[in-house]
Amino acid sequence: MSRPTLRARNQQRARDEIIAAAYELFSERDYADVTVADIADRAKVGRTTFFRYFGDKQEVIFAGEEEWLDGVARHHRELRLDHPPSLAEALAMLRGTTEAICASATQDTARYVLRARLIAENPELGDRAARKQRRFAELMAEDLREQGASADTAALAPQLALACYKTGHELAANDPNTLWPSVAAAFDQLGFVTTPA
Repeated sequence: MSRPTLRARNQQRARDEIIAAAYELFSERDYADVTVADIADRAKVGRTTFFRYFGDKQEVIFAGEEEWLDGVARHHRELRLDHPPSLAEALAMLRGTTEAICASATQDTARYVLRARLIAENPELGDRAARKQRRFAELMAEDLREQGASADTAALAPQLALACYKTGHELAANDPNTLWPSVAAAFDQLGFVTTPA
């Protein structure tokens, strides 16, 4: 794998600095009180630079969303079977994918807690998060169909996995250390269908 160019590294650094500045401000003030100008000023970049990377401050909260979804899809493809998956097998694969999602989401625990609070307190962010979750389910359904899963399995398995994630997220009460154990417990409640025979 080739090393990123200096230009690419500088772009990534600027993007990371904008994200860090935004999260600092969101931790200090209400989300509604933070402007793009505030974020750009804290990151020591111009507004033009901010808009080169983000359409608005909401996008900063969901930075890297597409890359993240691509990574999830890649991880799921690595778990593919050599035959059309049953519902139990599809759920077992999705359990592994969901564990990877939880690990990625909680890597920066302070940011995870703040992000969860911002989403809970701001309806527009909650809507965006819900759309992302629906997109995840759609990607998983598409992948299962490509693997030859039945229409029922391709439709049901991602919705069950998403329900387990949402349940675990609610029970974890925004504690990053208990997110995956809570999600895993929800999968366990499905019992007989999450472990392939």
